[in-house]
Amino acid sequence: MGRSLNSRVLNIESSGIRKVYNQLIYYPDAINLTVGQPDFSTPEHIKDAAVSSIMANENGYSVNSGLLSLRQEIQSYFEDRYNLFYRAEDEITVTIGASEALDITFRTILEEGDEVILFAPVYSGYMPLIKLNGATPVLIDTSSNHFKPSLDQLKIAVTNKTKAIVFNYPSNPTGVTLTGEEIKVLTDWIQTQDLYVISDEIYSENTYNHKHVSFASMEGMRDKTVVINGLSKSHSMTGWRIGYTLAPAFLTKQLEKIHLFTVVCAPITSQYAAIQALKYGRSDAEPMNVEYKKRRDLVYNRLIEMGLETEKPEASFYIFPKVPAAFKDSFTFTMRLLKEGRVAVVPGDSFSSFGEGFFRISYAASIEQLEEALNRIERFLHHACVETN
Repeated sequence: MGRSLNSRVLNIESSGIRKVYNQLIYYPDAINLTVGQPDFSTPEHIKDAAVSSIMANENGYSVNSGLLSLRQEIQSYFEDRYNLFYRAEDEITVTIGASEALDITFRTILEEGDEVILFAPVYSGYMPLIKLNGATPVLIDTSSNHFKPSLDQLKIAVTNKTKAIVFNYPSNPTGVTLTGEEIKVLTDWIQTQDLYVISDEIYSENTYNHKHVSFASMEGMRDKTVVINGLSKSHSMTGWRIGYTLAPAFLTKQLEKIHLFTVVCAPITSQYAAIQALKYGRSDAEPMNVEYKKRRDLVYNRLIEMGLETEKPEASFYIFPKVPAAFKDSFTFTMRLLKEGRVAVVPGDSFSSFGEGFFRISYAASIEQLEEALNRIERFLHHACVETN
């Protein structure tokens, strides 16, 4: 056909995570540490609730913003756990995963020529959505500051074109998170600025050393913040596709327009499962986190023993070590590790140019798999360094 396509779509590259993941079909004996998907089963009580809803013939549409009973559970959950109050009636929208929540937020807020500040290395899903809306991502490099945002850098980056700042803490890909004191330093200044904050807190329940603090809970921040969250990571429900936005009523009204014309509503069976998760499964993440912490310690200690530099993750289930100096770039390293070492990880440049020189390991895998993967990485590094020398 001679007709053209949307140039913004044509200029977007596929996810670097998936580029490696898709190679796994050629290496069936490789250990996959690429995708951020919990290896735990969805808790039985949640699955039972979903089955019960199906047997009760709850198989139609819900209202566009999601079942009121689900939004009420989200309201209660966030009030109890994070000291955040959003009205179920007009400040909460149930979405198809956190991915749709991000999409409708960017489409609601952004216009041609806007700028959006991101702290890099950064989750690869943000920049394509920003560019699709005609806006420009502005990246701040955090690699020299333990992957944490600097207020001085932020002040320099904000211009009269800045429409929003995106925070993703706990972080994918680094596993770093922020304390309440660190967030306050940022929000004391941000609240004085005319811009939005988009706070992706999908890993809020997967922390190890201290309880998660939301950006929206800080003084002056609620009315300019959209909180993105969901059940994929906290309750091992990635395939159930339940996310949500928490935002002031004036903004939620606009978010729901995009949501309505994009998907109508989230899957009804998943919504009933989510009610069960939020009402009776508030501690479901705790045993998972015990295991994640064991895995974190195993992976971190072994990487340090191998001589690899890395920050110790405080949350999520990712670690982001430096690529050994013997390799020219992160993609070369990861492809050789896959082909020669039979371990799949993600090259750091998948998370912006500021991720170059690093690679991401997802330790959402069993201890046995991780031990074998680490043994393979160690053998690979030994042989690769011998060849180099």
